[in-house]
Amino acid sequence: MAEATIINKYFPDLSDIQKERFEALGKLYAEWNQKINVVSRKDIESLYERHVLHSLGIAKVQTFKPGSEILDVGTGGGFPGIPLAIMFPESRFYLVDSIGKKIKVVKGVAEALELDNVYAEQTRAEQVGHEFDFIVSRAVTRLKPFYQWIKNKVKAESVHERKNGILYLKGGDLAEELKEAKKKYELYELKDFFEEEFFETKKVVYVPMG
Repeated sequence: MAEATIINKYFPDLSDIQKERFEALGKLYAEWNQKINVVSRKDIESLYERHVLHSLGIAKVQTFKPGSEILDVGTGGGFPGIPLAIMFPESRFYLVDSIGKKIKVVKGVAEALELDNVYAEQTRAEQVGHEFDFIVSRAVTRLKPFYQWIKNKVKAESVHERKNGILYLKGGDLAEELKEAKKKYELYELKDFFEEEFFETKKVVYVPMG
């Protein structure tokens, strides 16, 4: 399995506890994945690159301030929410997925890491009765329907320099999808931050909503 050192390579200022938590992820997901398959067998070998570092692409685009609240929609096994919660321990992360066994894994990982800034629940985004500074997600659907799911979940007042909104991890050619969504956006290429070939076509799409 690729080592957690890939995280230190791109985020050299991590605290000891952050390093410990990132290092623990590999074993935790390997163990959970044997019980509940949330990461493909192939990807478990590349967990740090394809899941952990990929999730932290959002951290290269946006630093979350202490006290800010972030909703992770369709979190699956906890991506991007768990890595972001390790990176920003003073922000609060609410991870939701409609599939209960995936949330079971998220809760198990968060508990093992003693991440008290993570709250996980089996529910759909539309049913979440709270507002957040940012909504994060990793390619759960096209941007247009995704926007409809969460359009009433964003706080009107921004505490960051960037307006509140969506930070969406996507891959491939997004021209048609972004045109279809008919929203203002900013596009960030992850190859500008990470040199591994996996990130060549990966992007963060920011859609301001605040």
